[in-house]
Amino acid sequence: MNIKILDIPSSEDLQEFAGFLWQAKIPHRIRHQGDRQELWLRNAADTDYVLEQYQRWKQGDEFELVMAQNDNPNLKVSQFMFWVQHVPVTLSLIVISLVLTLLTGFGRQMEFLHWFTFVDFTFQGQYPVFQSLGTLIAEGQWWRWISPVFLHFGFMHLVFNLLWTWELGRRIELVHRRSVIVVLVLFMGVMSNISQFVITGPIFGGLSGIIFGLMAYTWLWDRICPAHSYGLPPVMMTFMVVWLIFGVSGLPEKMGLGSFANTAHLIGLLSGLLCAPLVYLFRDQLWRKI
Repeated sequence: MNIKILDIPSSEDLQEFAGFLWQAKIPHRIRHQGDRQELWLRNAADTDYVLEQYQRWKQGDEFELVMAQNDNPNLKVSQFMFWVQHVPVTLSLIVISLVLTLLTGFGRQMEFLHWFTFVDFTFQGQYPVFQSLGTLIAEGQWWRWISPVFLHFGFMHLVFNLLWTWELGRRIELVHRRSVIVVLVLFMGVMSNISQFVITGPIFGGLSGIIFGLMAYTWLWDRICPAHSYGLPPVMMTFMVVWLIFGVSGLPEKMGLGSFANTAHLIGLLSGLLCAPLVYLFRDQLWRKI
């Protein structure tokens, strides 16, 4: 059951307060209606606490972050079911990545890996022989356009990407219709996969291209539609750009960190910048109904 607890002017910036609610793990939604904005809560039991903290915030006092409630097993189950119900696409990306990464043994199990690389390959002696892009198209191996994003070749690579997928994906999925995050992931994933294949060949993987795209998308969206901000700190975009430059510099290889999929990162980022104004054009049809 959803409950509306605030109805205030849109001119009041709730970004800081919304950030506090995320930190407190309180499921909520800010909904704009003309020159008004409404704060909706998922759980009615949070009403008194949220209203009290809102009054403290309005008066300039510090928040009282109550985390002890998260020790309640029933509340943890309730929060888990909330995420399952409201961000299934983001959770699916995480689960599929975990399953395929473990199935392929972080890229070492060739009998499984070849099913998910951008093009198929076989071995002639000790050397792999890869099929062409034309074969992928002719044989209708449609899943390969996106499947490399779910492959990861190291534990830290996997953890880093899944954490960012959760942080970015859930914000978008809570604001817009589910179709938005699906289209964004498919478009960014396919574009970054094709570009990386053209530049380096078929052995690559990871959600990084999509992550760079979602970061660029949320960053630009918050600037063209601040009334419906995702609330991600702008410094995160700066971090991603620095990380991109770091990868292109060649330093990761010299430091023993391996090579980065720099082309996928760059094309993903550009794809995100392209998507933000397109979603904005159709925003009235794409808001999520709480």
